[in-house]
Amino acid sequence: MRIVFMGTPDFAVPSLQALIDAGHDVCAVYTQPDKPQGRKQILTAPPVKTLALEHDIPVFQPNTLKNEDEQARLRELAPEVIIVVAYGKLLPKAVLDIPPHGCINVHGSLLPRWRGAAPIQWAVIAGDEMAGVTTMQMAEGLDTGDMLLTYETRVGEKETAGELFDRLAQSGAELLIQTLVKLDEITPRPQDDAQSCYAHMLDKQMAVIDWSKSAHEIDCLIRGLNPWPVALTTLSGERLKVFAAEKANGNGEPGTVLEADPKKGLTVACGEGALKLIEIQLVGGKRMKATDFLRGHAIEVGTKLN
Repeated sequence: MRIVFMGTPDFAVPSLQALIDAGHDVCAVYTQPDKPQGRKQILTAPPVKTLALEHDIPVFQPNTLKNEDEQARLRELAPEVIIVVAYGKLLPKAVLDIPPHGCINVHGSLLPRWRGAAPIQWAVIAGDEMAGVTTMQMAEGLDTGDMLLTYETRVGEKETAGELFDRLAQSGAELLIQTLVKLDEITPRPQDDAQSCYAHMLDKQMAVIDWSKSAHEIDCLIRGLNPWPVALTTLSGERLKVFAAEKANGNGEPGTVLEADPKKGLTVACGEGALKLIEIQLVGGKRMKATDFLRGHAIEVGTKLN
């Protein structure tokens, strides 16, 4: 099929690669403008752009698709279908109406659950047992279109959002190819709006651990915020990032250190149960195992994290 692909981050890369490998005619790629990154704010191309240029696919990076000139260019490209994977922009109706087979989105959730920008992270934060990917016909609303195919997978007990993200990126690519093969046979299924929930973008404010919550809730938060923005607490006035933890035995005042031993580890009381911190980092320091951290930083039992 003749395809225009719209996507930006790492999640979209396997889908674009799958389309190329399957022999589809990807006539153009649309992606977000290059952005400054890192401490030196070096202007950096989105991962999708990098892959497209490697395959000599024309790349366009408009600030908006509401512009009539941009819409005219899309019509000139004459795509049979537009594929959208984490593009980062809403498509206006004028664009949705261009391809005869419509616009197909690969969304990283089991729709209608977790519509929005960060569905994979929120599935982990919420403690969902199952996650997945849905292909859908795009409509004017946010992730509201009719569903085509769905892939479902169990969330690992210790799986981070980053690990699940990588798995679902590959699964999404496979589901996309299946969707295109079966496109004429699939009966689109309307979403039940009553079952929907919104996965808003992550921010650093939500990273602060509330130790009054249960060990299960905090563990889900830690895994859901890894690799970004990373769960955060305060130890003796210094910010401490928590990358990994596991449930442990113990009870006490929420946030109180119950055990701090270089051999046994660092255990903290929660509102219900306790957590053993596995991998931590003082802001500005090195990321390390909590047991290694305790060899160089003495922490007294009874110390309060907040």
